[in-house]
Amino acid sequence: MIPIRDTTPSKNVPMVNNLLIAVNVVVFVIQFMQGPAINRFIFTYGLVPARYMVEGYAEYYQISFFQQIFSWLSFMFLHGGFLHILGNMWSLYIFGDNVEDHLGPVRYLAFYLLCGVASGLSHLILNAQSTAPTIGASGAIAGVMGAYFLLHPKSRILTLIPIIFIPWFVEIPAFFFLGVWFLMQFLSATASGGTAGGIAWWAHIGGFIFGMIFLKIFDVLPGTGVTSQIRRVTAKKHTHRLQVARPDAAEPSADIHATISVSPYEALVGARKLVNVPSGLQRKIYRVNVPPGITANQILRLKGAGRQLRDGGRGDLLLRVVIQ
Repeated sequence: MIPIRDTTPSKNVPMVNNLLIAVNVVVFVIQFMQGPAINRFIFTYGLVPARYMVEGYAEYYQISFFQQIFSWLSFMFLHGGFLHILGNMWSLYIFGDNVEDHLGPVRYLAFYLLCGVASGLSHLILNAQSTAPTIGASGAIAGVMGAYFLLHPKSRILTLIPIIFIPWFVEIPAFFFLGVWFLMQFLSATASGGTAGGIAWWAHIGGFIFGMIFLKIFDVLPGTGVTSQIRRVTAKKHTHRLQVARPDAAEPSADIHATISVSPYEALVGARKLVNVPSGLQRKIYRVNVPPGITANQILRLKGAGRQLRDGGRGDLLLRVVIQ
């Protein structure tokens, strides 16, 4: 299952999430500029359990005390290849903006780093003698996914499921998508003893669990007021251009009733949207012009975009405007 996007838009520009993606990409470039020294670079700045758990191991390889401490941060920004970083950053892009929206940028940064450290600790405890460097943002991102699991269980994840050579796109509830993902990590960890093919399964599991725990802790901590000030700058002026308008309960008429979301700014100045209307196995996309000055609950009518009538004609698509 390959996630494409979620259906819960964030209300603010994910400033920290975008910064984390950028830093990961920059470190990835620096990493592969090391040339022949890349293995030493990964060993030094990756998380190697034996360096902490086997006496004299770090000294033998001339790893300084600073490098020992710094590795707890640096390991989560290193990656083993292009597909590794692409998969991680895509998952962070999909799930991270909503978690940052909830926590605020400052708390989200602390949350992300804590999840990364907790995932590394989970791997270290269960693989104490391992001499293989653990690298990647997967553990920290697993924490983000754990928080998303609690925050938006009813959100839907547009998912690509390749069936032989046929791409099949389906919307899966977030609780099911993330639940299956977690189950797969657990089964892989128990079947392999913790690592297989260079993948630190227990780091993923630990990150996911600690992500849920840290979310609950951060929610009860008192705020500093910084988030509200930052959100004055990062508040989005636009909702998603492509929206899924799910029809309301079946109507006896041929008209289809659904909703479309716009921001206060778009309600004031107008907007253009692409609206995807699921109907059975068909998914039709319509271009919708939102006129300036529109108000909440106002109806936009698309003539001929509804259900087919017996005489060959069609009903209308009636979109109720929701201002977020």
